[in-house]
Amino acid sequence: MTWSIVARDPRTGHMGIAVASRFFAVGGTVPHIKGRVGAIATQAFVSPLYGTDGLTLLAEGKSPDEIIATLTSRDVGFRQRQMHLIDADGRNAAFTGEKCVDWAGHLVDENVSVAGNMLAGPEVIAATLRVYKDRASSGAPMAECLLDAMDAGEAAGGDKRGRQSAAVVIYRDQDYPWLRIHADDHAEPLVELRRLYAVAQERYLHVAETMPTRDNPHGMIDRTVIDQKIAALEAVRDAEGRASASFATAWKPL
Repeated sequence: MTWSIVARDPRTGHMGIAVASRFFAVGGTVPHIKGRVGAIATQAFVSPLYGTDGLTLLAEGKSPDEIIATLTSRDVGFRQRQMHLIDADGRNAAFTGEKCVDWAGHLVDENVSVAGNMLAGPEVIAATLRVYKDRASSGAPMAECLLDAMDAGEAAGGDKRGRQSAAVVIYRDQDYPWLRIHADDHAEPLVELRRLYAVAQERYLHVAETMPTRDNPHGMIDRTVIDQKIAALEAVRDAEGRASASFATAWKPL
């Protein structure tokens, strides 16, 4: 009842998942990520254990293909499950059970995979993958790549039942997310994710850059740097607002 994209930035090792569905709070069950370990999306007749246990197996050094074999072999409901995953080295794999509701399937490419079920058709995941690769190759930020990719999938038909929830989750190299935004019950969840991402860029992501890490357990505790970045952003936006207002005042219809 969902489609999702699981990706890794080969330049940085950062990992991200984006997901959308005609289902409540899809971001609470589908995406599972751990920094320096891997990322897993578990969906269809969802088993959260594919995510939690899959991350444990990735941390133990198992390959994505081995993990799929292990998880499906112990689960009598595996024919109704779907999952795809990537590890910290970029190895990835996907599984779609034959009893997943049509249209269902997956695509696996270098450092990225897309999978979905109960979709309008295969063009949904094809468009999602194509746009992600195009944007990633241009050097766009991962969050923008994921959002643009999901928009393309939605434009291609998305979940054939409609829209309700969506999420974007990005981890860098820590056990906590760098960004996690959800639209749990919304008429236009992907539009809402765009709004939340824009709000996150105002202050939150500046603060996220200062948080403690494994390599720097103190983080950055000087608020001056954060305040300067926020002030600079606000100055740019104020200037853009004044320019727009000036144009609107000067322009007159014939």
